[in-house]
Amino acid sequence: MTDVAFTCAKCGAESCAHEQKAFPQNCMTVKALEKHILEDALKEYETDAEVLAIARAAAAVEAEYYCKATRAEEIVHFAIKMNYKRIGIATCGGLLEETHIFARVLEAAGLIPVGVVCKTGRIDKKNIGVPEEGKVRPGCFESMCNPVLQAMMLNDENTDLNVVVGLCVGHDSLFMKYSKAPVTTFITKDRVLAHNPAGALYLSKNYYKRMLEKKEP
Repeated sequence: MTDVAFTCAKCGAESCAHEQKAFPQNCMTVKALEKHILEDALKEYETDAEVLAIARAAAAVEAEYYCKATRAEEIVHFAIKMNYKRIGIATCGGLLEETHIFARVLEAAGLIPVGVVCKTGRIDKKNIGVPEEGKVRPGCFESMCNPVLQAMMLNDENTDLNVVVGLCVGHDSLFMKYSKAPVTTFITKDRVLAHNPAGALYLSKNYYKRMLEKKEP
C-alpha cells in the first residue's frame, strides 16, 4: 500500500476553516473539489431531509452550548432539537453504573432511555470460534460481547437515537454497522486511562512515548 497523498492528519494550515487562506498542496478540500466529492456530499444535505435536520441540529447545539454544556447535556439538547424520544443506550457491562446515571439524565429531560448491555444473549465466546486461550479467563464460561444483538434489540425497540457507552474497539464498529437509528458516542472505552483515550496523546512525549516507536511489520 502506498502512502496517502492527501491527508488532514499531517496538515496544520487549517485553510478549510478560514475563508481567505490558500489551500496547501495535496489538500483534501482541493481533492474533494477536483473529484466532485464535495458536490456529491452537498447533494446529500439537499436530498435527504434527515441528513439536513441532523446537520442543522448539530450546528445549533454547537452554537448555543459552545464550551457551556457537557457531552451528556449536548446529547440531550441534540435529541430534543431532533424531536427524538426513545434513546437507545448500547452499554458495556463494565460501565453499567455510568449508564444508570446517564439514563436518569435522559429521564430528567423527558426522554425514554432503552439500555442493552453488551453481554445480552449470554453466548459463550467459543460459539464464534474464540479458542480457550483467546479468552480473558481460559477454561471458564465467558460471555461474548454481542454488539450485533445490541443493535438489533434497539432496532426492535424503535429507538430514535442510539448512544454508545464504552463498547470495546471493534464492537462499537459492529454496533454502528447494524444500528438503524443514528448513533453518537458518550463514553469511549480505555481501561488503562479511565476512559480518557486522548490522555495517551497528551503524554506521548514521556509516559506513552512507546506509541510513537516504529513497530516491526
